[in-house]
Amino acid sequence: MKRTSLAIAGLLLGTIALTACGSSSGGSGSSSTATGPIKIWYSNNAQEVAWGKQAVAAWNTAHPDQTVTAEEVPAGKSSEEVIGAAITAGTEPCLIYNTSPAAVPQFQKQGGLVDLNSFADGASYIEGRTGDISKQYQSSDGHYYQLPWKSNPVMIFYNKKIFAKAGITTPALATYADFIATSKKIVSSGAAKYAIFPSPASQFYQSWFDFYPLYAAETGGKQLLVDKKSTFNSPEGLAVANFWKTLYTDKLAGTETYNGDSFADGVAAMAVVGPWAIANYKGKVDWGVVPVPTSKGTAADKIHTFSDAKNVGMYASCQNRGTAWEFMKFSTSVAQDSQLLTLTGQMPLRKDVSTVYADYLTKNPEYKLFADQAARTVEVPNVSNSVQIWQTFRDAWSSSVIFGKSDPATALPGAATKIDSLAGQS
Repeated sequence: MKRTSLAIAGLLLGTIALTACGSSSGGSGSSSTATGPIKIWYSNNAQEVAWGKQAVAAWNTAHPDQTVTAEEVPAGKSSEEVIGAAITAGTEPCLIYNTSPAAVPQFQKQGGLVDLNSFADGASYIEGRTGDISKQYQSSDGHYYQLPWKSNPVMIFYNKKIFAKAGITTPALATYADFIATSKKIVSSGAAKYAIFPSPASQFYQSWFDFYPLYAAETGGKQLLVDKKSTFNSPEGLAVANFWKTLYTDKLAGTETYNGDSFADGVAAMAVVGPWAIANYKGKVDWGVVPVPTSKGTAADKIHTFSDAKNVGMYASCQNRGTAWEFMKFSTSVAQDSQLLTLTGQMPLRKDVSTVYADYLTKNPEYKLFADQAARTVEVPNVSNSVQIWQTFRDAWSSSVIFGKSDPATALPGAATKIDSLAGQS
């Protein structure tokens, strides 16, 4: 989600620099069967702290000889920088419930992550819980160095009051043409300054909230790279770029920096967000939600989008790995995933969310579309220099799509050539 993705900004300078001091991937050391006390870190937002405290309390009650001590990820420029520094110093905890998939290749290169395939049921548990999506979280050796945990599948929120002010009672947003026509009506009516206002900033991760969700939808679930080759220099990639370029050229999306939340403030009628936004906008915006658009209006139950996931990593300094693995499974069980959904509104990365938690979703229908969408999410590619790759893409996107300094038909092929070279080095 956008609020947690901001924490990744330090990766480019911090974590990449640290990896130069690290060893090869995988982590070494303790037996996968050793048991005893362990330490974990979780995110510092209030909802996840509440989830973490109850999970730890439940475990400790049942396992007094294998107690878990938990605390929030220490403060720093970014959680990734903090984790990278802890790996270098050998002071990281056994488990971190705030591991960004984009950071995993760097942490793995440092020798900071335990290969979860080293546990007898490691791969089978991950794949049984998460299903086919789990393959996106495998590293280049085919092993798992992260347990897929939770996602915030990105969709389009719209402000019902702004739409009504523009004379729109039934939003037409499924196709690019309809989305643009609706956007023009909103802006021309004066109902809002902009139809939509994703951040135009240049950080590498910003493309996860404009280009990537729509690219995933347009391609039926392709990642930016497949087998270390870029995929976006294609008719689908160009269609997404031209859609956004039209929004910017026609001043339906803003190119300036906005200090605040443009959706909550009514400056924009729509936003690209995940289910975390439900609690965030409660009482502030009368909102509706639809899947991201595609060129031809793909059926909602076929649309893919960006996952905006955070996962669980087991770190190399962990001695009691048997306990750590059992706690990973306990904390991602059906019961604990229910607590996660209830307390945070975030979607467990499991294949059966819509069926297992059907009662909850019936009682909380605002989460139902997100739960369905969670089954069709696309992750960032698992490559060691992903930050450089995404920054290269963002630079080309910013120049051609947002600021109109070049043509996407030229910028995308140029970026693809550079990215293919970077991916080939990993």
